[in-house]
Amino acid sequence: MLIKGERMTVYVVQEVSGRNILSAEKFGDLELLLPEGSQLVLSAGPTVKRLNYKLRNFNDEDYLLLMGDPSAIGIACAIAATQNRGKFKCLKWDRREYKYYPIEVNLYERGEIDE
Repeated sequence: MLIKGERMTVYVVQEVSGRNILSAEKFGDLELLLPEGSQLVLSAGPTVKRLNYKLRNFNDEDYLLLMGDPSAIGIACAIAATQNRGKFKCLKWDRREYKYYPIEVNLYERGEIDE
């Protein structure tokens, strides 16, 4: 639940130079999870630990901005869902409209399967 006066947070998975992400601020305060160039090649452990700490308060009001290393993105999505009962929201960039669209994910949602 959002307490009056608090803003939502947009967790930016990894910094990517040359990308202007300021328009994502309309969804909440931007918080960087990993600096540019963070590597998971030798050991994922330190990255998992850092993401667990930074996403410890992730909730229904927050978003993930999925940019950077695909492995880090996958780990961030898994941790956010674990922290929030299998649910997370992310922002998808539309290149034609030049704006972000929110996407809601619920790993435990039951429904029909599209074939």
